[in-house]
Amino acid sequence: MKIAVIGTGYVGLPTGVGLAELGNDVICIDKDENKINALKNGNLTIFEDGLPELFAKNVKSGKIKFTMSTKEGVENADVVILAVGTPPNPITKEADMKYIHAASEELAQYITGYTVVAVKSTVPVNTGDEVEKIIAAQNPKGEFDVVSLPEFLREGFAVHDFFNPDRIVVGANSERAKEKIKELYAPFEGKTNILYVKRRSSETIKYASNAFLAMKIQYINEMADFCEKSGADVYEVAKGMGLDSRIGNKFLNPGPGYGGFCFPKDTNAMAYMGRVKGVDLSLIEATIRGNDKRKINMAKRILEEVSNIRCPVVAVLGAAFKGGTDDCRESPAMQIVEVLLEKGAKIRLYDPEALENAKKILGDKVYYATDMYDAIKGADVLTILTEWEDFKSLDLQKTKTLLKNPKIVDLRNLINRDEAISLGFEVKAIGVM
Repeated sequence: MKIAVIGTGYVGLPTGVGLAELGNDVICIDKDENKINALKNGNLTIFEDGLPELFAKNVKSGKIKFTMSTKEGVENADVVILAVGTPPNPITKEADMKYIHAASEELAQYITGYTVVAVKSTVPVNTGDEVEKIIAAQNPKGEFDVVSLPEFLREGFAVHDFFNPDRIVVGANSERAKEKIKELYAPFEGKTNILYVKRRSSETIKYASNAFLAMKIQYINEMADFCEKSGADVYEVAKGMGLDSRIGNKFLNPGPGYGGFCFPKDTNAMAYMGRVKGVDLSLIEATIRGNDKRKINMAKRILEEVSNIRCPVVAVLGAAFKGGTDDCRESPAMQIVEVLLEKGAKIRLYDPEALENAKKILGDKVYYATDMYDAIKGADVLTILTEWEDFKSLDLQKTKTLLKNPKIVDLRNLINRDEAISLGFEVKAIGVM
């Protein structure tokens, strides 16, 4: 099939590469000239595990191409996938639809023959209706259908999730569109659950799923706080909970709070939609408040360890919102660092992949270390904020010689706590005494 993907971010680029690997002819479209030039020259613009190899392979074979021209990508396309950003409104937190609307207006001009426009961006319910009206107004004779095709790719695991989805959800209001998407996803028939629903149901599924997972994370974090006070071990508690098939064992890892571009954005957008429609979504509202407060509380935990030091130096391992990605948007690590800076701390920051993105947020406010031990050197306390595998191999004996004080605040529970304590470290972890 001939596929156009509009948007080359953390959703669009892995999706485009994945569809090319399945044998489709893919053209990725973006208005960012620097991005397109980089991609044309064989340089990835995001970090995703496993993406470089597939990207290089499909660029070389010509199965995937890149352009700034919507006309070049959309003309003769069987399916046009919208994967542009829907950032939150800074005041209301609702999803900003300007990029979706602009892309819809532009692509409408170049539809030739029957085309399915698939909205993969996370969008409010009824967006499919809006896109349909925009395209019809711009191109009254255009032959098309609009479907909802929500993405469920985890950042850091996007390539794996593309080829091993736990489900594919398709919101199609016409049989013709449904058949076209069936053709697109033929390689997954019999290998995963493919659910065909009404378009508005599909749009809701994405928000409902992310809001539920965010609530699950906030819940285990609250249980972790309880365990610290009661003497229980949150990992034993989580294991016991997870053995219940009604609960499951995923998203029961305690930490400094959920982050990234999806969960904060989608919970806020869902809460906004509830308020607009007069529906009490109090569980989601409480989750948002609790998660915001958690980042502040985690910063306080770190500061408590250096409360007797004026302008303490804090070694921070981790900038990305989770391991496996370079994405710092809404990262708990970034938010905690901001609080530490406000309280007068000096930061020595290291992340194996995300420092360039961290610099865009923090500027020259912090020292950017060349490796873990450069970050630790001369610090008053070490804190771990992102669950990178690299950090598990931290040489604790070497760390002790580099730190001014043998103190670790491990907000990802990565290090061997027993070993650290035996070496004389004071260790504060999550969910254990």
